[in-house]
Amino acid sequence: MSAHVRPGWMEKPKPLTQAAKAVALAAVVLLVCVPFLVIVSTSLASQREVVEGGGWVLWPQEPTLKAYQDILDGGIVTHALGVSAGVTVVGTLVSLACTVTLAYALSRPGVFGGKPVLLLVLFTFLFPPGMIPSFLVVKELGLLDSYPSLVLPVLVNVFNLVVLRGFFQGIPEELYEAARLDGAGDWRVLWSVVLPLSKAALAVVGLFYAVAYWNSWFYASLYLESEHWPLQQVLRTYVVAGTDLTDTATSEGTVNAPQTVQMAVLVIATVPILLVYPFLQKYFTKGVLTGAIKS
Repeated sequence: MSAHVRPGWMEKPKPLTQAAKAVALAAVVLLVCVPFLVIVSTSLASQREVVEGGGWVLWPQEPTLKAYQDILDGGIVTHALGVSAGVTVVGTLVSLACTVTLAYALSRPGVFGGKPVLLLVLFTFLFPPGMIPSFLVVKELGLLDSYPSLVLPVLVNVFNLVVLRGFFQGIPEELYEAARLDGAGDWRVLWSVVLPLSKAALAVVGLFYAVAYWNSWFYASLYLESEHWPLQQVLRTYVVAGTDLTDTATSEGTVNAPQTVQMAVLVIATVPILLVYPFLQKYFTKGVLTGAIKS
């Protein structure tokens, strides 16, 4: 075969193939965007439009922010939003710091106890603790009804640890040796050499942690009282249980949440993460694939 002939996987797609890909991509976009548009439109619609539309509105004729004003008027949703933001920021930073330091230690050859610790970490990945043992540990540590109970049990994710460890192992050994010759210790090497070269992997792992903390509701339902719930647990109560937790609920009990309020809470719980993704998307392929291949 001539040297100028490109391999088959580099051939320019045929028009029919390109058209099929375009149709498939358009279908996927519609499947993702249309439901989200319905959710946003329903949250902005008046109660009359929601009733006339059978519970859903594709395009509101009389858009209003009343649902958002009701749930953000100093009630439980506002408090839950602050709880979720605080847990996400603090938990992501602490988890990232612990994962980076442990991954760096496990990536260096000759570290005392490195292999047993790595095997122990991988063992927890294959055999995670059950719900009852986790609850008993949190209870014995006195963490019930406290925000650290949402962070400490999931402080280090094994998958993220393996990705960072593989990335650190992929850094040329000559850079480590050059830093050692300059008199740098482990902390100096980590801070001045490893971290600046690992921005892609750190961005991906940090986003994984942030999404996990932001979307977490199960641990809150186990460890926290209702007045300390994060946003996702409040969202579950609104949408799944159909219960209104705002100040408009009667003192005798809860009432069914209107459809507009449910959709407004869903939008508030979804939009923050959607705003972060575009800024970190370019790091996904480089960060994940490099760590996975090198590990």
